[in-house]
Amino acid sequence: MISTTGEYALRAAVYLAQNDGEPMTTVQVAEVTKVPQGYLSKILQALVKRGLARSQRGLGGGFVLTRPPGEITVYEVLTAVDAAPERIHTCPLGIPGHIGLCPVHRLVDEAIANTEHAFRTATLESLLMSTRGVQPLCAEVAE
Repeated sequence: MISTTGEYALRAAVYLAQNDGEPMTTVQVAEVTKVPQGYLSKILQALVKRGLARSQRGLGGGFVLTRPPGEITVYEVLTAVDAAPERIHTCPLGIPGHIGLCPVHRLVDEAIANTEHAFRTATLESLLMSTRGVQPLCAEVAE
C-alpha cells in the first residue's frame, strides 16, 4: 500500500515521537528502526524540509519533531517523502472514450480515497496510543 520510503519515514517519525523532544541522531534512529543509515539521512532531511522535524547540530544534537505527535498526521509524513497514495483523476490506460473514470478505476480511486482519509486522520500520537498493548516499533525478542 505504501512504498518502502513511506514505511521508513513512518518508522523514523514514530521513533522521534516516542522520544518526547529529545534529539535523536541518525545512528540512533537507524539502529532502532532498522532503516539503512544513508537512506534514513535523506528521509530525515525531507522531514526537515517539510517542517515536520528540525535538526540540531553539535554535542547533544540530533532530530526532533517540530510539533506534538498529536498534531502530525501520517499523511503529512508520507507526503514529505512523496509516498502518499495518489488519487486517480483520468483513465490510467489513456482510453479516449473514458471520460471520467470507468467503474473499475472509480472503485480503485474510492479505495485510495478511503486510505487517504485514514492517513489524514491518523496522527503519530494515535500510532503510539495502541489499545492492544503493541508498540508501533517492536523491540527485538530476546532468545
